[in-house]
Amino acid sequence: MKIGIIGAGNIGATLARKLAACGHEVKLANSRGPQSIQALANEIGVRAVTREEAVSEVDAVILSVPFAEYPDLRQTLRNASEKAVVIDTSNYYPGRDGAIEDIDSGKPESVWVSEQIGRPVVKAWNAVLAATLADKGQPAGSSTRIAIPVAGDDTEAEALAQGLVEDTGFTALAAGSLEDSWRQQPGTPAYCTELTLPELKLALCAADKIKAPHNRDALLACFMAPGSQFTHEQIIAANRAMTA
Repeated sequence: MKIGIIGAGNIGATLARKLAACGHEVKLANSRGPQSIQALANEIGVRAVTREEAVSEVDAVILSVPFAEYPDLRQTLRNASEKAVVIDTSNYYPGRDGAIEDIDSGKPESVWVSEQIGRPVVKAWNAVLAATLADKGQPAGSSTRIAIPVAGDDTEAEALAQGLVEDTGFTALAAGSLEDSWRQQPGTPAYCTELTLPELKLALCAADKIKAPHNRDALLACFMAPGSQFTHEQIIAANRAMTA
């Protein structure tokens, strides 16, 4: 499959590495231009390109940019085929991204993203830490394989995204419509808690839309407190404890 990825940070670069290893043809872009990521692209076996080139003549576009930058991608995505599936991996943190009134009033993050870029999206890989994505994939059939929620409104687009999630070493769970995707946003039991498929199904059902933003902000304040240091396992444990 031909895949364009915009965003070469921890998530975008890890997805590029893993999907290229599965045999997909991957183009990788960032906001600073291909020269800035050429060494990375050479290392992981992908093409470093401009953002416009990344979305051209591909089957899927994966967006992994800071949340506040999504409006800037509307023009870029006009170069993408109407058939290309657009996958949103990002999350909203008001302290980092600036307050967005619509989301603070309850609009699901990926619904807002779709409106900003003028394209329908599938939400995937947002509810997993970069270290989890990089190091904790397992073969299909493993009883301890971590599951990742995938939400969308188009059955074919969602199926494509689910297949790519499986390629990265995780079980893909159809998590409902884009309107329901708040259930996998920060502050919910499904977010960055490394759950198996049966556990993730329960976590999505247990999500509380009112509590989630408060959980998100409390966890971030804890993780960012001066002098605090958390291991990966401690972050997962804190997410589980706060959102249970």
